[in-house]
Amino acid sequence: MSDDSEYDKLLSYQEALELVKLPPDSTSQYRFIGTRSAYLPGCDYPPEKEMPAFHTAAYGGHVYAQTALAACRTWSEIEDQKKIPKSQKLGLHTIHGYFTTAGNRHRPFIYSLQPLTSTRSFSTMSVTAYQPALPSTSPSPSPDRFPISDASLPLAPSPSFTAMISFKASEPHSAGIAIQEPPPQTRFRHILSSRKPKDWPPAPPVDIEGVLALVGPNVVGQFPIVEMRKVDMTQYNADKPVHERRELLLYRLNKKLPSDGTDGYTANDHALVHAYVVDRNGLLMACNHLGMGWTLGKAASLSYSLVFHTNVEECVMKHGSREGDLDLEVDWEGNLKRGGTKEDGEEEKGVWWIQEAWFPRAGAGRGIVESKVWSPGGVHVATEYQDGLIRSFEKEEQKPKWNPKL
Repeated sequence: MSDDSEYDKLLSYQEALELVKLPPDSTSQYRFIGTRSAYLPGCDYPPEKEMPAFHTAAYGGHVYAQTALAACRTWSEIEDQKKIPKSQKLGLHTIHGYFTTAGNRHRPFIYSLQPLTSTRSFSTMSVTAYQPALPSTSPSPSPDRFPISDASLPLAPSPSFTAMISFKASEPHSAGIAIQEPPPQTRFRHILSSRKPKDWPPAPPVDIEGVLALVGPNVVGQFPIVEMRKVDMTQYNADKPVHERRELLLYRLNKKLPSDGTDGYTANDHALVHAYVVDRNGLLMACNHLGMGWTLGKAASLSYSLVFHTNVEECVMKHGSREGDLDLEVDWEGNLKRGGTKEDGEEEKGVWWIQEAWFPRAGAGRGIVESKVWSPGGVHVATEYQDGLIRSFEKEEQKPKWNPKL
């Protein structure tokens, strides 16, 4: 399997979604620019693999999560201006977004925000993300960074992404009622318990059968923020129709992320880690199950909704303390356990969350991906619903030219 040290090289949440506030302009009082290049799935494959130019658009989860981050920063500023006590501040509740133009990873996303409604318990905001119409003419701090001056470039005529974000007050269960289906830690215990979480292969940078045959299953890639593993569900799915199949992905933070306001990071930022992660490879996995693993022509998100069902504090992805220099892992009944001594200076790892994905509908050139986000303790924290284009090459001359050396 892959070396754990490869994950230590990946960008943290703080780095990957770096965001800088801009001065107001005629369009909005609240504006931000993302100063870090978006991840491009497949760009991290070795050149000797002769990888087809399968992906050209920036990873959609980047603009999705960064849009919501700009909204969280704006709402926090509004609450601070109103002197709202910390205990009464609203937490991230929903993100409903629409991808309208493919993102260019060589240009920054610029966000314009408009608060819409505001009450003590529920508020909403709209966000529009644009990219410059022209390449940067200013020196860049590094190859994957953008100067803030890029915000003054003319913008593309159409937005890249639009979203409606809502915030809600935390509150206890009404009449003590909290129900959900059994978690995957219970339903798939026989599969999950067959290996330690870190012994499952890495989640593929591009999870489509033709690419996997070309590059192999153990490439870590440069997907930032989390270490992510894919559970082998082949045997479970073998005799089931597509709508009953499941994919399980395990993930944990690669570097510590504060949640208490330290350095400006709160529980909302942890919720955005989940928003960033669950967009990964969903439509591609659907295409594998639909028999398009070698003939896929296009897969692209159209709409993507994420609803957090818990108070935002339950989205926090915990890290172990350094006491005892012990790693923290989770058993598959949701109990934390200690195991494995750590080398001096090694950063504590987090505990594993689960994304459970399935594919209930395909037709009219589109497919549906649904996912549930499960905490290490088996709490159903959030649900994703994504609708996207999935189109197959039907003529032989249109099909990708996979490496004949395999």
